[in-house]
Amino acid sequence: MGFFFDLTTYLNSLSSELMWVIMLLFCFISILIFLRLFGYIGIFIYSALAVIAANIQVLKTVDFFYSPEPVALGTILFASTFLCTDILSEYFGKEKARMNILIGFCAFLFMTLLMVITIGFKPSSQDWVQESLSNVFTPMTRFFIASMIAYLISQYFDVWFYNYIRKSTSQKYLWLRNNLSTAASSLVDNTVFSFFAWILLNPEPVSVYNVIMIYILGTYLLRIIIALLDTPFIYIAKFFIKKTDV
Repeated sequence: MGFFFDLTTYLNSLSSELMWVIMLLFCFISILIFLRLFGYIGIFIYSALAVIAANIQVLKTVDFFYSPEPVALGTILFASTFLCTDILSEYFGKEKARMNILIGFCAFLFMTLLMVITIGFKPSSQDWVQESLSNVFTPMTRFFIASMIAYLISQYFDVWFYNYIRKSTSQKYLWLRNNLSTAASSLVDNTVFSFFAWILLNPEPVSVYNVIMIYILGTYLLRIIIALLDTPFIYIAKFFIKKTDV
């Protein structure tokens, strides 16, 4: 039925854990490719695409060996945006990193509003895609608001904390500031989103204990692992930057 159908059929035959590794490498390598092709603008492009795609991915759940409950996708893509801001902070300056945050925010907002307008068109009698589009692109208000707030707070915190550590260590220990800033920012992201989505904006608030244990700490270990695994890529990124881009 076509190359992509055959590809997805083959990928479905692989374990979720192997697919997780494939997704991780695909995202990190893509960041380097975008960086090489377009310079820091390539990081802007990747981040915008990643924020949009992650908010679509998160609607899909899969089974992992470590969790008795299905796990939502999107963690890798969300986490990869912290690598983007760290690369920009390290090699292009914190102003470029802050600009990247706004670009990602505006891209996600634009995509959401565009698809709401698209769904708002009355479908023809022969239309077959309206229901699918509605299911994927009509955001739940509390999740949308929580996601936008968490994105801005955690990303700006990441840029600030990364540069704070960089200055405090006299620009030494790149691995340290990369890992500490990403780990801390990921916790901020999980915490802000979870409290807004499941307590503050939820008509039936979940207990604080469950929010902490399930929604905040439940996926945090994965984000710590991703933070550790992205460390080589911030070092390698230096060799993908064209001299004219610095």
